[in-house]
Amino acid sequence: METTQAQTVSPARIESFLLEVADAVNTSLDLDTTLNRVAELVRRIIDYEIFAILLLNEKTQEMRIRFQIGHPPEVAERIRIKVGEGVTGLAAQRREAVLVNDVAEEPAYINAIPRVRSELAVPLIVKNRVIGVIDIEAPYRNYFTEEHRRVLALIASRVAIGIENARLYTRTNRQARTLTLLNEISRELTSILNLDQLLKRVGELINRLIDYQMFSVLLLDPTGSKLQHRFSLRFKTSVHIKHDIPLDRGLVGWATRHKQAVLVRDVSKDPRYIELNPETGSELCVPLIYKDKAIGVLDIEHTRVGYFNEDHQRTITTLAGQIAIAIENARLYEQVARQEKRLERDLMLARELQLRLLPQAQPKMKNLDIAARFVPARAIGGDLYDFLDYSLDRHAIAIGDVSGKGAPAAIYAALVSGILRSHCAVEPSPAEMLSAVNLSLGERPIEAQFVSIIYAVWDDDERHLRIANSGLPRPIYWHNGKVEIIEATGLPLGLFENADYDEFGFETHPGDLFVFFSDGILDARSHTGALFGRERLEKVVARAGEGSTNDVVAEIFAAVNEHASGVEAFDDQTVVALKVK
Repeated sequence: METTQAQTVSPARIESFLLEVADAVNTSLDLDTTLNRVAELVRRIIDYEIFAILLLNEKTQEMRIRFQIGHPPEVAERIRIKVGEGVTGLAAQRREAVLVNDVAEEPAYINAIPRVRSELAVPLIVKNRVIGVIDIEAPYRNYFTEEHRRVLALIASRVAIGIENARLYTRTNRQARTLTLLNEISRELTSILNLDQLLKRVGELINRLIDYQMFSVLLLDPTGSKLQHRFSLRFKTSVHIKHDIPLDRGLVGWATRHKQAVLVRDVSKDPRYIELNPETGSELCVPLIYKDKAIGVLDIEHTRVGYFNEDHQRTITTLAGQIAIAIENARLYEQVARQEKRLERDLMLARELQLRLLPQAQPKMKNLDIAARFVPARAIGGDLYDFLDYSLDRHAIAIGDVSGKGAPAAIYAALVSGILRSHCAVEPSPAEMLSAVNLSLGERPIEAQFVSIIYAVWDDDERHLRIANSGLPRPIYWHNGKVEIIEATGLPLGLFENADYDEFGFETHPGDLFVFFSDGILDARSHTGALFGRERLEKVVARAGEGSTNDVVAEIFAAVNEHASGVEAFDDQTVVALKVK
């Protein structure tokens, strides 16, 4: 190739030009704008074909091309030059300009562009620190002169501080944007309680921070011995990966086991790497730590070697803590949701069983009509009623209210029902039945559990009713168009070993009405907090007394529901009505 040479520059023009350079690089804090201006200014003094500004990573002591003209893009993107390697590396190491008239005679030359014949590299130095190198190349031997070296060194001394300021500003601005984005991401993640939705959103949000090509969230299995792919993206497409990774294998296993982030710029050079994606060039693995325990790992990959850097690692490590908390919250929520569904199924089954324990039909008697209704405050409740057959056309009626609510009360109510039926074979009187149940419950006491029962025995031939009460609200007796309160009271069963119960006997007449009820009827509250109370109940009975037992029960519940409209029932509600034919 024919040798040629760039034109020289007069001293007067250089002095004026350096002032222009200083002014140009100090008027912008945008790094790309600053580097572009430097390239334009250098071209006005030295007519180049190939130009690059390489910036130094002080931690790795590697330089990469940050701005270039004339380099093949794939070369510029991939190349990393260690300090001391190549012409630019020598310039950084020696901290002085290096001029090579014929690269074929320079052992340190890196042949990135075959047509290059000469090269001039000048270090960028700020406060005695090398921050990078300006590098220009030409396709001719002896193209650059000593004067070019001197001029480019002067230019470098003026632009270095401007480049460093712009780089610091860009880094600070980027960090501020990253922190703002991290804050937004953290707030959003805490609001997602579905694990699959959460992991999908994590992948989308991390992509706003790092333009990755492959992403996976792997979580420890229940045994804690292997990682399972829970969510994966490949080139923005969701994929399902069944491959589990033991903790003693792979980069993800190492990161999880040691609870440390792993940044690998070239996976082909790391023996820990397991090739699942042949396209992978670099990889970043960040463990998910919750309460000092690794629960999984974020795995981010790119086809480009050297794509990830320390800033990426710091950013994802900062975010990983919040992601781990969000994952644990979502898993806990899913666990609670599963338990609630299981509990709901169990309660529905218990409700069905409880309803089947209640009489499926009212007993048919020639001289008495019966109606009953039970409405639990929850899925299941602690109220009960039952009808038991005695001999000689006699029948027993029981209505009870167990302390408490929900499943414990329902189980206790079932126990009481069983005790009632076990004793009815000897056909006890009402007071004898209450004493027998009280004795049975005392033999198997359960803390804070007791039951209140009204027990009545009806003689259908004699139209005679006997009643005993152990703590339920006093029953209502409607006859001759008037409401009367049956003053039957007594201690609840299961609290005291020795308790006596009074009996009340009634010689009835056609049309006489008896209403038994649990305290959930009287205690129903309106939205203002007012109780339904006995007075309202008596008025309903007085108004409905002429009707059938079904009408009486229906009107009582209608009045209670109207009174407590919009207010959730606090206690179980049961009514049993008896009417003499």
